[in-house]
Amino acid sequence: MHEPTHAERSDVPSDAPGGGPSEPPTDRATAARVRSADAPRARDLVETVPGVWVATAEIWTTTSTVVTTPDGEALVVDPAVTVAEVEGLAAAVRARGWRVTAGFATHPHWDHVLWSPGLGDAPRWATARTADATQRRRAAVLASTEAAAPGHDPALVGALTSLSRGARRLPWPDAAPTGPRTVTVVEHDAHAPGHAALVVRTPDGCVLVAGDMLSDVEVPLVDTDARDPVAVYRGALDALELAARDVDALVPGHGSPALGRAAVAARFAADRAYLDALDAALRGGTLPDDRRLTGYVAEWHDAQVEALRSH
Repeated sequence: MHEPTHAERSDVPSDAPGGGPSEPPTDRATAARVRSADAPRARDLVETVPGVWVATAEIWTTTSTVVTTPDGEALVVDPAVTVAEVEGLAAAVRARGWRVTAGFATHPHWDHVLWSPGLGDAPRWATARTADATQRRRAAVLASTEAAAPGHDPALVGALTSLSRGARRLPWPDAAPTGPRTVTVVEHDAHAPGHAALVVRTPDGCVLVAGDMLSDVEVPLVDTDARDPVAVYRGALDALELAARDVDALVPGHGSPALGRAAVAARFAADRAYLDALDAALRGGTLPDDRRLTGYVAEWHDAQVEALRSH
């Protein structure tokens, strides 16, 4: 749709590019709820496979992923959402003796391009198109951030380092980016142009860090500006499934990790089923019946259907 505008998990709105179903909420009521969750505290981290940790925010069930090496290097993906939550993530990293040597933003929506001074000044990588879009829309990104999660340092919001166009490998870890730990970049145009997932491979397991796709709480939100939004999304799912055919876990941008290959496969099946039903509905069929269509997600879905019908 647009850029997600997420709200409270029981009825959390999400923001899309420009304030629709793809980017977190920017209304005053939501901002007040966000501020109420801003008490600084160290974040809890859950290990999905050895060396890949996930923190889940109270706001919008937003995930932040930390990938570590045995010697303490840390890659931080999509740190979010409130100032206190991002600072709490930095505190958790410090408490474990890790040092952040890289960051990564999966796409240009404001809740995925945040940072904290406590995470240091390591390069924060993104695809070239994500970095370009974030810079081009900088004023809107800053406004959305301040409205929904006030207090972030404007100099750090969206301060991304572009990968070379078409890059397939993240230059991390510093010690041996081609060694036993590798991070592959899978770029596509579902949800947002230049969106990227990461396939993290370690000697102890593999994880797909999916960005805003393959969620257990949100249905697929397509980029309605694409020429054929549903087909583009399907193509992205195909590319992700091929790249991640042997992963042991999947981390969505919002929701809970899928652990085990059967659970990962179920996420792909659920998103494809939604797209099939959405496509049928656009051709005059019945609207999708998906357990994720509640609260703010149902509102995004309605807006998505309306936008696609006028596409």
